Amino acid sequence: MNDLSQLSDTLSDEMLALTQRVAADLGPLPDPTTLPPAEGRVQTLAANVRWNVNLPAMANVGEVWVAEDARLGSAHCRLKVFVPPDAADGAILFVHGGGFAFCSPETHERCARVLALESGMPVVMPDYRLAPEAPYPAGLMDVVATLRGLFEATAGEGVRPGPLVISGDSAGANIALAAILHEQAEGRRLPDAALLFYGTYARSFETASYVRFAEGPALTRGKMQRYWSFYAGQRAVEDDPLACPLTASDAALVALPPLYLMAAAVDPLLSDTVSLSQRLRALGRDDELHVVPGVIHGFLQNTNELSAAREALAAAGSAARRLTQRR
Repeated sequence: MNDLSQLSDTLSDEMLALTQRVAADLGPLPDPTTLPPAEGRVQTLAANVRWNVNLPAMANVGEVWVAEDARLGSAHCRLKVFVPPDAADGAILFVHGGGFAFCSPETHERCARVLALESGMPVVMPDYRLAPEAPYPAGLMDVVATLRGLFEATAGEGVRPGPLVISGDSAGANIALAAILHEQAEGRRLPDAALLFYGTYARSFETASYVRFAEGPALTRGKMQRYWSFYAGQRAVEDDPLACPLTASDAALVALPPLYLMAAAVDPLLSDTVSLSQRLRALGRDDELHVVPGVIHGFLQNTNELSAAREALAAAGSAARRLTQRR
């Protein structure tokens, strides 16, 4: 997938029909990135309700907290825990997306439950602080603290020590990868693998996919520019690998744990994932890249109505088993 010109911008019939149904159901709505943050979150939460129905059964669903860490600058952070039946040892730390500013473990609950079933591992979601009220690196530090304290915090919820996988979608994929780079620089234990879904990895808006899909469908270049302004605040983060992981050094990228990279074909962020894959391959790594044709940014939220989303999370669950050497 090195030549983006070979990728079609045509939506699958199923994806097109779903986007049309959603547009008809919701009617005209303001762009949430142009609203006051609290109002944008209310609208985003309401829009995500339809994706979080028919929730797959879990052996346990719980909530725990990770204490603040003054040295990191992290906050007291709520964790939502999903333990599937016959769960394996270990866990997946899944960092929800939402442009660094929106969404929560609740908006991504069905996605998390499906990933738990497909991987056979508990999924833990941190309710990290959101921008613009808490800009970079606040949310990242909450995730780092969660990464360090996950097994201790969740022991009472049926999560057993074992392989640790970090995952995330969109802005959550950025934070997940940045958390690995942070812990790498600190000389701490790294996750055993990462599952990264249609991430934003650089503050750059002139890539091939940003140009092609500047006006969507769904995510647009203008929305991403506003999301990045929320997250970066007054900081110049373009060369900071903890904000823009594509700027990490070759040495840092070579030393990453195995990555499973997934992207949506009809997405302004497609080039970010492809560029990350190209850098990794140029360094001699063989991380898997899977570009899902015919789908838009955020499609993994649609497992209740979209077969491509169910199939993609099944593939990600298989990758988690493979990368942690389970069958």
